[in-house]
Amino acid sequence: MSIAIKNSLFLVDLKFLTMSKPKETEVPSINLLGSGTVVKGEIKLNGDFRIDGMFIGSISCKGKIVVGATGVIEGEIICQNADFSGEIKANVKVAELLTLKESAKFTGDISTNKLAIEPGAKFSGNCVMDSSGNKVPFSNEKPDDQRPKQTGTQ
Repeated sequence: MSIAIKNSLFLVDLKFLTMSKPKETEVPSINLLGSGTVVKGEIKLNGDFRIDGMFIGSISCKGKIVVGATGVIEGEIICQNADFSGEIKANVKVAELLTLKESAKFTGDISTNKLAIEPGAKFSGNCVMDSSGNKVPFSNEKPDDQRPKQTGTQ
């Protein structure tokens, strides 16, 4: 059905106007923990996360985590990519690339696909590198090989 409304100033064709909401695309968010801020707890997010303050707890991030030079993390980190410049005392699982920048002080265990350590960075702990390219699941998800197999049709 197409209805045209004529007015002396404009012409509107209603076939292009719909009552449904426009399709929203999911845009990854960028989150920031500012310098001087202290947060304790658990954070789960889909977008990127920059930390210039202090965080104590666990972070599950489907995007990239950046810890600035003033950033401090204690706990557990699970993410897709990471750049660390600050002080990190954590066990870390990074699906793709973890970069320890020149000013980074890292203590803990790393599981990643690729690791880049700039001259001057401090690293104390263990590292396991897996080049399978699997995405790191959130802490409450099971890896594909541990999920129950689906049988039959639904």
